[in-house]
Amino acid sequence: MAPRSKPPLTLTTAQARAIWLRAQRLDAREPFGSGPQAVAAAVAHLGYVQIDTINVIERCHHHILYSRIPNYRRADLAVAQSAEKSVFEYWTHALSYVATSDLRFFLPAMKAHREEPRRWSAVGGREEARKLLARIRKQGALTIRDIDTDVLVEKAHLWASKKPSKGLLERAFYDGELVVSARAGMLKTYELMERHFAFEKRPTPASERQLTAYVLDRALRAQGVVSLDSICHLDAPRKKAVAELIAARVKRRELVPIRIEGAEKSPHWLPRDLLDAPATEPDSGLVHILSPFDPLIIQRKRTKAIVGYGHVFEAYLPKEKRVFGYFALPVLVGDRIVAVLDLKTDRAAGRLLIQQWSWIEGCESAEAKARIEAELSRFERFQLGREELVELE
Repeated sequence: MAPRSKPPLTLTTAQARAIWLRAQRLDAREPFGSGPQAVAAAVAHLGYVQIDTINVIERCHHHILYSRIPNYRRADLAVAQSAEKSVFEYWTHALSYVATSDLRFFLPAMKAHREEPRRWSAVGGREEARKLLARIRKQGALTIRDIDTDVLVEKAHLWASKKPSKGLLERAFYDGELVVSARAGMLKTYELMERHFAFEKRPTPASERQLTAYVLDRALRAQGVVSLDSICHLDAPRKKAVAELIAARVKRRELVPIRIEGAEKSPHWLPRDLLDAPATEPDSGLVHILSPFDPLIIQRKRTKAIVGYGHVFEAYLPKEKRVFGYFALPVLVGDRIVAVLDLKTDRAAGRLLIQQWSWIEGCESAEAKARIEAELSRFERFQLGREELVELE
């Protein structure tokens, strides 16, 4: 008779939460140090940092980095992207900053897009795109504002542009022929990929097997404890290959099957070295006012199961259906989401406005309020661009 396999170990939600916060580097004050090198290290560790156009408060790519780099400067990201070229922009589950060292894992997607464009924003014929690339090759990098020959057309999509050249730039970007070499707000400068990175030879594209391993390893690094849903967030077609790789690593005793208290129906896995590592408690004095697009928040079901709070981005809801507010931000104190703040930056008046302050049930306390208010003071200075005044206290 074959021996029975042992039942999966069970982690309490507190244990799973501590592992996840550690993996997200939200359990220590300065996990990456400071400067452009900290930006590159944070992006490489997290796997990606989402970019978004919404600027009710600071755009989420700056916000996510600020949450892990207390002395973060916006210029640090510009240096990493344009001078050191340690990060670049491409699509993950959304447009994101990614470590340049991971470029080869995105080359297959670029090749697939050249063969069959799928992005709604990437429009225009190959001949038109070739002419645009020839102009950039001859005249140098450009922005959409440098193109003044467009005949405006009706938008084909809510978020599309009336400028046909914008679709051509987007197509060449997703094809991997152009790269965003600089960004000023949401104005992007496009350059030839080979010229920007000064390749002697373009990296070899990852194989499908290597890409599957990359997706799994990225999740293990940034999440600690993983499920198929968390690994393949908005990438369901990859689940079968990832599940097969997980099974192989479990067999090699590299991964350990576990259950999480209260979420037993969803299989999870943990790297064996984390299972044997000594337990650490997040710094209870830390306060993070998180972006709704932060990697800790963006996977709503996972956050609900492990952190006990499932965020809803209420900007997309009618006003009468909102509970926490238009642009509500979860507040992490220690290892718990204790409040949700609906904030707005009034740049003209030089103020950070608190539209609504909502406590999570059972979390209100004078101590928590004092800590949040202290962090709000730093957060306001960052929001208003007073970066020389944002000190780590």
